[in-house]
Amino acid sequence: MTRHGADERRRGFALPGRSAEPLTLAWGAATDTGRRREVNEDSLVVQPPVFAIADGMGGHAAGDLASAAAVDRLAGLAGREDVDVSVIGTTLALAARDIDELAEGLPRGAGTTVTGAILDLGGEQPAFTVFNVGDSRVYLFQDEELAQITRDHSIVQELVDAGLLSPGQAEHHPESNVVTRALGFREEPRPDYWTIPLRTGLRLLLCSDGLTRELAPASIGVHLAAGRPADETARALVDAAVAAGGRDNVTVVVVDVLEAPEPVDGSVYNEGSTGTRG
Repeated sequence: MTRHGADERRRGFALPGRSAEPLTLAWGAATDTGRRREVNEDSLVVQPPVFAIADGMGGHAAGDLASAAAVDRLAGLAGREDVDVSVIGTTLALAARDIDELAEGLPRGAGTTVTGAILDLGGEQPAFTVFNVGDSRVYLFQDEELAQITRDHSIVQELVDAGLLSPGQAEHHPESNVVTRALGFREEPRPDYWTIPLRTGLRLLLCSDGLTRELAPASIGVHLAAGRPADETARALVDAAVAAGGRDNVTVVVVDVLEAPEPVDGSVYNEGSTGTRG
């Protein structure tokens, strides 16, 4: 397990040319190996503008190394102000190359899912650029409602899209852990992207599938609605997932928007930028 960055209870950010408008964030991250795994193959980075989780695949050291390679590359973007979808795509491609190199000679290969949010302060409205490859997820909690932003790249999601499974059935399907996109395994990364304008009170949840395999959306929403600081909320979610079974590694990042400029158009999130670029 590799981690870049520390929790923050409160940090202000300067908006270019708008020094009088406040933007304040808080964030926290937590992870656990779980009850059935010997190694924690998840990794994370919480270094603005980058918040991300990688869930390694390949077994033991291979998965751990693959997820570490992804967050190592993403951590290299820390402090930059020019991170757009092209930079994210290039960074993920470099991570995939790193993973393929370290997996040379491994019969099963190695790979990782990765999902994250990049803080973008350069537009008319500050926003998160969310990206995803695989079945780790990003959720938005706003006005007491939980919404899944990312779409899983998985066999069961394709069955749900085809009307052959309900979302509830998908969570317990025997192939629920089979992904259709990943970094590594000699594949070209194909991330999807979303834009989420920042609003005061918004909570962003990033998680590996070890959380969503154990906790239903309603349970996740209860923890997010409890009003505890981001770091305590992340820890509470991980503890709840382990207590509920802990069948996999569990990793959670919570990012809170404590203060933000008023939205230009009042929108919560915009799927207009969703697409596969890389």
